[in-house]
Amino acid sequence: MPMPALSDTEGPRLPEGLPPVVDAHVHLFPDRVFEAVWRWFDEYGWPIRYKLHTPQVVSFLLSRGVSRVVALHYAHRPGMARALNAYVAEVARAEPRVLGLATVLPGEEGAVSILEEAFALGLRGVKLHCHVQCFSPDAPELHDVYAACARAGRPLVMHAGREPSSPNYKCDTYALCGAERVERVLQAHPTLKLCIPHMGADEFDAYARLLERHDNLWLDTTMAVSGYFPVPPPRAALQVRPERVLYGTDFPNIPYAWDRELKTLLGLKLGDEVLAGILGQNALRLYGE
Repeated sequence: MPMPALSDTEGPRLPEGLPPVVDAHVHLFPDRVFEAVWRWFDEYGWPIRYKLHTPQVVSFLLSRGVSRVVALHYAHRPGMARALNAYVAEVARAEPRVLGLATVLPGEEGAVSILEEAFALGLRGVKLHCHVQCFSPDAPELHDVYAACARAGRPLVMHAGREPSSPNYKCDTYALCGAERVERVLQAHPTLKLCIPHMGADEFDAYARLLERHDNLWLDTTMAVSGYFPVPPPRAALQVRPERVLYGTDFPNIPYAWDRELKTLLGLKLGDEVLAGILGQNALRLYGE
């Protein structure tokens, strides 16, 4: 059954006095793809509080004080990636405060060419999703993708944590994913800039240890510090190398207030310098802004 929505109060905009805020985990899709994603979440995930299409997503966040939006998307079948990449590239051209990422389906024909074309369009990195695209991070078909990102100096955001999971994915996320598989990638591709969303949920401690060992790893906070799931905030992973942690929300595909994640981060009292890095500076450095 879907998890519940929360009726928490949302703020009208970011609080005054914050350093620049970059939401490093926002989803943008063409309308029909967005609507298909929402149908899946309504049935199997959680109720989507903000069913907004791309122009409304961008306007919503920027009008509330977010300074930059990192736009993520993913292709769940072969032949989708080029059109999705072109779509996000056009959004980013029209609004320079959107930093668009590319996608590709691992193993599809011409995967490296698809990425090279996307980088030529100005896309800043790549988004992959092990759960949706049904691959393991250390699968052989990923090596060319990793090499293409490393050659171009483009970061890769890859949902490779085991959670949030669902029996309604077409694959077993616990069989595919794990911190040890990600470490093999980090070791095999030391020049690849790899960001794992959700702080690596549910292996928070394992990813904190990976941060200590690997200079090519970043994490983002998306949903992991919101208090929505019955786990405490992963303080160790936030504090071991805070310069490698990015603020992200999963907007608009969330079941609670748009600023819930931010409020929780502010409440952790991490210190002004650490907070400024997590809220924006780290993402700007990662994406070359």
